[in-house]
Amino acid sequence: MKIAELDHLKIHYTDEGDPNGAPIVFANSLGTDLRLWDQLVPLLPASLRIIRYDKRGHGLTQATPAPYSMGTLVRDVETLLDHLGVKDALFVGLSIGGMIGPGLAGKRLDLVRALVISNSAAKIGTADMWNDRIAAIAKEGIESIADTTMERWFGKAFRATPALEAWRNMLIRQNLAGYTGCCAAIAGTDFYTPTSGLRLPVLGIAGSEDGSTPPDLVRETIDLVPGSRFELIRGAGHLPCVEKPEDYARILTTFIKETGHV
Repeated sequence: MKIAELDHLKIHYTDEGDPNGAPIVFANSLGTDLRLWDQLVPLLPASLRIIRYDKRGHGLTQATPAPYSMGTLVRDVETLLDHLGVKDALFVGLSIGGMIGPGLAGKRLDLVRALVISNSAAKIGTADMWNDRIAAIAKEGIESIADTTMERWFGKAFRATPALEAWRNMLIRQNLAGYTGCCAAIAGTDFYTPTSGLRLPVLGIAGSEDGSTPPDLVRETIDLVPGSRFELIRGAGHLPCVEKPEDYARILTTFIKETGHV
């Protein structure tokens, strides 16, 4: 467990693998913490320097009063990577993490040399949808949306396993301000124009059973970037690195090698 005590926020992160290796940075989804990648990390090339972090108000990272902006979430990881001396990372973002990644690449291309946009899009939902969710959670708590969230996150087969309970517990134990703050950040984000201006290697990953960011929505965003590639993981939902870690690792490792990152 490591905490970076930065000027504006205390950020929880892990820094594993080869300290002299090419850096790969993981940004997790709304309602999860850095354990999202636990099953994936051991399947990646050993020569990588693997950095994971909890975004603002999630996991063990400090929560601040809601709402948040996407610019704030981008600045958080920008400051962390500067603190760690990271340059030219391969950035893997899932869901809201897949919005943070393009925002960071557009702002600091020295930090990001290749980008994975996983189960995400340049714009997710509508402001009204997110504001309705924020209002419901403020009144009833995060647990009031837990069961419907599990249906969007996971395919039917995974929802029938005992493993589902751990992810439900992770969701409902997130900080209320952190969760609603990040909902507000998504509500206020439309990255179609910035994403279309990216000129770096981009891989899109989607799950065929994803109820939050369906494959066609992900593909629409990936197609904005010339030369990008799209991969579909069948039988997986919004968190394919949990349901299908071997498939996810195979796709990601191929991209890592193709981009000369190892």
